[in-house]
Amino acid sequence: MSVPSYSDTSLPQVSDDFEWTNESWGAALRCRPLAVIAPHVFTTRQLELSSPAHLRVLGQSVGASKVAMVHQVHGHHVVVIRKGHQVLASRPEADALISDASDIAIAVRAADCVPLLMADRTRGVVAAVHAGWRGTVARVTVAAIEALGREFGTRPEDLVVAIGPNIGACCYEVGSELVDAFAAAGHERYLIDRWFLSPPPARGSHDRSALSLDVARANVDQLILAGVPEEQVFPSGLCTAMHLDVLTSYRKEKEKAGRIAGAIRAKA
Repeated sequence: MSVPSYSDTSLPQVSDDFEWTNESWGAALRCRPLAVIAPHVFTTRQLELSSPAHLRVLGQSVGASKVAMVHQVHGHHVVVIRKGHQVLASRPEADALISDASDIAIAVRAADCVPLLMADRTRGVVAAVHAGWRGTVARVTVAAIEALGREFGTRPEDLVVAIGPNIGACCYEVGSELVDAFAAAGHERYLIDRWFLSPPPARGSHDRSALSLDVARANVDQLILAGVPEEQVFPSGLCTAMHLDVLTSYRKEKEKAGRIAGAIRAKA
């Protein structure tokens, strides 16, 4: 596998809660507070994710012999991976996985959507979530938390969550129909007003300002409303559309866009 090299100075700056690491396939991003609880990684465009060999390397980067993934459909269905079970032979339609298996990594793919990785600091179980705007409307993050509680006894206050690179409000211009979709799904108006940003119009202009969606902020708020303490939620703050040399963006690259992955496994 050919691996382009990045120097530390060419990688986007991250907060103290995150760090860049060097893997066999290139640069990767990890969240320091989450790493204390569960091995995990957010990949960059250096790992193509286009073959079984790439998935084996992804699993090895978090100490797993296998990787479980799903066919992502922008919904809120959650797949459970249990200790002692075989990895999924096929990929069911879902947008979140939860697991207590220490030998299997669970992973989601994204190219602007929000990849979230969660770990229960008391029970050690983990979750991987893919949340685009449709999944955010459907509260897929909340569905994963509820599934962790139902299947493994997780309490929201015991979760630590890392939010990987995703398209930022700076680059995510959307139409008013998305506001209508969030409202129709029962999201509170004060939250919708926080998630959708509109720049002030130019002086003297009568044009309606364009809307942008802060999809990461929406998922942070949903985590907090579900009972996860705000100080245990760690957004990377990296916009995929702003860092195309390292990350991937469907909004910018269309069908040519690759995918990054967020992968995590439960500790033994």
